[in-house]
Amino acid sequence: MAVKQRRAGSRSGRKQAAGEKPLVLVTGATGYIGGRLVPALLEAGYRVRCLARDPSRLRGRPWYEQVEAVRGDVLDPGGLDAALGGVEAAYYLVHSMMGGEGYRQRDVTAAGAFAAAASRAGVQRLVYLGGLGDPEQDISQHLRSRQETGDALRRGGPPVTEFRAAVVVGSGSVSFEMIRYLTERLPVMVCPQWVYTRVQPIAARDVIAYLVTALEVPESAGEIVEIGGGDVLTYGEMMTGYAEVRGLHRHLIAVPVLTPRLSSYWVHFVTPIPSTIARPLIEGLRSEVVVRDDLATRLFPDIHPFDYREAVRQALESLESGHVATSWTDSLASSEGDLAPVTLVTEEGMMIERRQRRVAASPHEVFETFCSVGGEWRWPYANVLWQVRGLLDIAVGGVGLRRGRRDPSELRPGDALDFWRVEAVEPDRLLRLRAEMKVPGLAWLQFEVLPAGPPGEGDGEPDSTLTQTAFFAPKGLAGFGYWYGLYPVHGRIFSGTIEELARRAEALARERRA
Repeated sequence: MAVKQRRAGSRSGRKQAAGEKPLVLVTGATGYIGGRLVPALLEAGYRVRCLARDPSRLRGRPWYEQVEAVRGDVLDPGGLDAALGGVEAAYYLVHSMMGGEGYRQRDVTAAGAFAAAASRAGVQRLVYLGGLGDPEQDISQHLRSRQETGDALRRGGPPVTEFRAAVVVGSGSVSFEMIRYLTERLPVMVCPQWVYTRVQPIAARDVIAYLVTALEVPESAGEIVEIGGGDVLTYGEMMTGYAEVRGLHRHLIAVPVLTPRLSSYWVHFVTPIPSTIARPLIEGLRSEVVVRDDLATRLFPDIHPFDYREAVRQALESLESGHVATSWTDSLASSEGDLAPVTLVTEEGMMIERRQRRVAASPHEVFETFCSVGGEWRWPYANVLWQVRGLLDIAVGGVGLRRGRRDPSELRPGDALDFWRVEAVEPDRLLRLRAEMKVPGLAWLQFEVLPAGPPGEGDGEPDSTLTQTAFFAPKGLAGFGYWYGLYPVHGRIFSGTIEELARRAEALARERRA
């Protein structure tokens, strides 16, 4: 795959100036850790290039204009040479969120290809974040895969600093969100025996600190560094500790009958995390994941990891303030699996339902209104029907409406929005959502606003034209049956939605002009 590159100002495409920190490549920049690592590297003075299968998903990040965004895929070695050109160090933050047949071999193959390309490009260092766990013990396939990926990076590539961590505690991390939702929603929890397994959780901020500082510590090259927070706890103590920070009273009852499969289904129905992601995480909970040596302390004496309760407080502060930089939902994981990005194309066979409405409000006010849908704000019309659709999606293994939204007012490409994914955002003009619920085909919902021309009714107030379009590309006969069978319901929802959005935008306009 040819690499397409967007150059960002004068920071790219030039030789390193004397005294300037080098260019580093970050893979997985659309993910949870990668999305937090990039601004930390920029703050530390590094020039950053981000490799992503769909660089448009980085738009909207506060740091987007400060980096180079290149298109490429670690599973397509042909594009890696250009992406790694001129790079001194590279972060490998790619792994399969879901299992699926052959995922371990895919991860190993991709890591090996990346290491070989890095060697050809003259990259001096690789930094990788893997998973804690004693490789001599019976650890889960997910943890084993993370460690095999590290081995593949070391074979024939530049020196690797491999950090191994257990549960990452931070606003939006998948492990923390699973613990948070279970503890918040269940006063009495019936848990498997894994609640007694010991774990050494670590704050997301500490993980980022280790990753950034590694470039300043040459002694860490070629080392496997186990990192953890200030406490060694059981998973049960993590849940009760979270409850104490929140002022909740929770009781755990351990039983020997809940298998990882059954536990993942329970998590699927109680939390926003689908069973396909929950299961490999839960399978890993049977393995003790604690730091077994003090190499991290010796190599990074200035990093003093937070204890668990402080990490929880920091995560909750970010959630309560609405400042969640990244979330586990930023990944491509959806009801349909770890899909490659899909972009809307209108072609023969596409079902299109378009509605327009004149709105007595400015394009900015209309845009602001339709960008506030979903999450805690719910859907503007027939919210009960949206909830029912979400429950049906959960029942058949989908994500449902439980993922909510990362931020109560801001949307950016790649964000999860209930059972949609934000595919495109153009300020004051367009929002396009791609469906990630289980449907027999591909579906999009798009909102677009344009100035309506001269002010209406001679009142001197701005007018806009709001266009709402539903696109559906059916898959087989089931797809056509789905579209026509549900259209009486969908038609009512589509009609009510555009009317309610118009009403809210006009109310917002009147309020601001009062």
